[in-house]
Amino acid sequence: MEKIPTWMPVVAVRLVDDRGRWLMHRRPPGKHHAGLWEFPGGKVEGGETPAEALVREVREELDIKIESMNLVPDTFAQEAVSEGRPPIVILLYTCASWSGEPRPLEGGKLGWFLPADAALLDRPPLDVALMSGLLEKIAD
Repeated sequence: MEKIPTWMPVVAVRLVDDRGRWLMHRRPPGKHHAGLWEFPGGKVEGGETPAEALVREVREELDIKIESMNLVPDTFAQEAVSEGRPPIVILLYTCASWSGEPRPLEGGKLGWFLPADAALLDRPPLDVALMSGLLEKIAD
């Protein structure tokens, strides 16, 4: 019987405001990758689609409401396979419409950055890959 690969699905969102800025989240002290900037999001739970997970995650993390119909799949990044745990695959969506004012409910800090400035932030490895994919698309 063929072995089916396992992976950990994670979703993230690039919120884009009317000035073309992107929302980035700085991870709080005590968390993995503390102090680094990332696109907000989190793990896909059992029984959820990626869009459903992202709607839930931004409500829990940012206290805003997004609609799945406003999520546009954008790019993805994946870890190399490592021993002991499944690799993480982050699916990044873009959203330019939401209700409420984002605020960091789980700690950390939020900031709005123009793409070139967001690219200069210290980020976890998978967010570096996501940013590279986004900047390539913009350059095309």
